Amino acid sequence: MYLKCRARKKDGKEHRYWSVVESVRTRVGAGKRQLLYLGEINDAQHAAWCKAISVFDEEAHDTRQMTLLPSDRPAPAGIAEPVHICLDGLMLKRPRQWGACWLVLELWDQLELDAFWRARLMPSRKGTDWLNVLKTLVCYRLIDPGSEWKLHRLWFVKSAMADLLGEDYAVAMSETLYRCLDKLGRHKDALFVYLKERWMGLFQAEYDILLYDLTSTYFECDVPVEGKRRFGHSRDRRSDCVQVVIALIVTTDGLPVAYEVMQGNTSDKTTLLSFLEKIEKQYGQAQRLWLMDRGIPTEESLEQMRKQGGLYLVGTPRGRLKKLERSFLSQSWDSVRDEVAVKLVRDKEELYVLTRSMGRRQKERGIRKRKLKKLWARLKELQEMKKLSRDELLMKLGAAKKEAGRTWNLVEVMTPGKDQIVTRETFRFSLNKSKLRQTRKDEGCYLLRTNYTDQAPAELWRTYILLTEVEQAFKELKNDLHLRPIHHQLDARIEAHIFVCFLAYCLNVTLKQIAKNKAPGLTPRSILEQFKEIRMIDVHLPTSDGRMIIMSRYTEPDEVVRLLLDQLNLKLPGQPPPKIQAAGKDFVGPTF
Repeated sequence: MYLKCRARKKDGKEHRYWSVVESVRTRVGAGKRQLLYLGEINDAQHAAWCKAISVFDEEAHDTRQMTLLPSDRPAPAGIAEPVHICLDGLMLKRPRQWGACWLVLELWDQLELDAFWRARLMPSRKGTDWLNVLKTLVCYRLIDPGSEWKLHRLWFVKSAMADLLGEDYAVAMSETLYRCLDKLGRHKDALFVYLKERWMGLFQAEYDILLYDLTSTYFECDVPVEGKRRFGHSRDRRSDCVQVVIALIVTTDGLPVAYEVMQGNTSDKTTLLSFLEKIEKQYGQAQRLWLMDRGIPTEESLEQMRKQGGLYLVGTPRGRLKKLERSFLSQSWDSVRDEVAVKLVRDKEELYVLTRSMGRRQKERGIRKRKLKKLWARLKELQEMKKLSRDELLMKLGAAKKEAGRTWNLVEVMTPGKDQIVTRETFRFSLNKSKLRQTRKDEGCYLLRTNYTDQAPAELWRTYILLTEVEQAFKELKNDLHLRPIHHQLDARIEAHIFVCFLAYCLNVTLKQIAKNKAPGLTPRSILEQFKEIRMIDVHLPTSDGRMIIMSRYTEPDEVVRLLLDQLNLKLPGQPPPKIQAAGKDFVGPTF
């Protein structure tokens, strides 16, 4: 890397254009790549370098005006306190990620989270600003999620968080991060009450329809003696690991309303009534419509909701479809959209909506065919095995049944008796064609149940598919924000980690809402990836008197980022002011 000058004569005068370039080796030989264009340096047009700028003098701890000049040019008349720059000693140091950090902090400001946290996270007597520590944790979780160890050892020094927060490395010390986590949990409910008002002001959020669902996250650790980590039904297919269950309520736009962390063996059916009571206590009583999946409500909980005047629209197990099948036969299908049709049956004070989706039918049929083909091949393989004992056969059939799932019910298997050996006569299997016909008939159909009787069946279906928003929230929490793996061992720290993930998700969904009308095809993750291209770098310019001018500069955004800034109504801040450093003093990082 070196400084290169390109001279050009124009109107009888010599103009010099400076750039920072590096040598690049390629298959066809050596080449040059421009890293930083400095512009023109000459006497006639010396405004770029020969002008007064505000420089922070570290030795005097004050800001003053200085004039920067190239070392091979004398100071023009009338210039006070000139500083001659040795351009051949120019150095570029500490490239770090700036754009995404700045964008996340902008989202933080739009939600006005400082107003909420400032009174709850007061600076310590030793000067630790816990609010800036929390901002660091949340930005890290949204931009490049990982463990607190990674934040402490790697990420912070490669980011511009210190520049943006006016902090130093103290906010990323491991014990500081953990102590900050310990201060968060008790403010969870108050935060979501506060956010409700902010989202209503920013996005006119509505809370008359709420979506409720549960998920789980597992821990690869020894089984704890006590706490919330327990074995239970794993939605991640990790029944070998302990887990916790997370219940979440969001609006139809995916804005989180409340969540709760429960023991890993908590049954979905036991959570509904207590959560409804929590929401009414937190947000007041209102006639809200609740959307839920079929595994959550019970007959008792739905009866309780009807008595209290609550409204619900829930999925229903297939068993009830068989009971109502005759009632649906006399009804005609109403088209909702291409390949989706509905039927309606009224039963006392409830409505049942039968939905038929060709897209869902093709998906379910494809899954069933693949599993049935694999199961059939496995049964043939077992039948061909020689010297297979009955006990070994039963164990292998158990494994095949677990992998096949419901597809196992489509096959009738005859196994040897207790005293029989395994032969083709004692171990046989065949396809149950009547069950297969019924399965084919039911594929793509599902039943909805509601006491919201004022709506047409097509409108009820459109409302129910909004439940995908809560599924998307879980997907983003687990995949984009790395809710798991969780490395903490204490319940309080586990819940604090989940709380930080939800804070990051709040910023994530805020960015999604901002981009919704301007750039609906862009996800928050893709926007963050574009802003990551803006980096900050320290330009070190030695002076002829042994001092050092340090300019921290973020790189100019490319055309894509400029377009995003325009569409999102965002404006980049001004560049940080330069600093001048005494001779012989090492630069230890930004302190402004």
